[in-house]
Amino acid sequence: MSDKYNIRVDVNTLYLPDQSSPSHHNYVFAYAITITNQGTVGAQLITRRWVITDANDQSQHVSGNGVVGEQPHLSPGASFEYTSGTHIETPVGTMHGSYQMVADDGIEFEAEIAPFVLSATDVLH
Repeated sequence: MSDKYNIRVDVNTLYLPDQSSPSHHNYVFAYAITITNQGTVGAQLITRRWVITDANDQSQHVSGNGVVGEQPHLSPGASFEYTSGTHIETPVGTMHGSYQMVADDGIEFEAEIAPFVLSATDVLH
């Protein structure tokens, strides 16, 4: 893809111990996403795809329209931020995926979301 279509995705994660139940193998995480259009053409986020994998190599595949009920349009230089969450059966796991984008010139492309770690580092044993 050229510099015209350049979407940057930054992720911060947070373990939510008050919503988790380690004794029931349920670990809940929030993740905050910032999507920035670093390209020269505006683009709209149409759909998302996620692969969420726990330490037992069990994967969940999630897809759907938009993010948090929105299909944001990002002009060049603009950002969109949102927070969502997930749960897994182990204290550590990973997520990765992609956003399917449509540029203002009609070109469809994917914005990759690099793998990131979900970690309940403060789990008490």
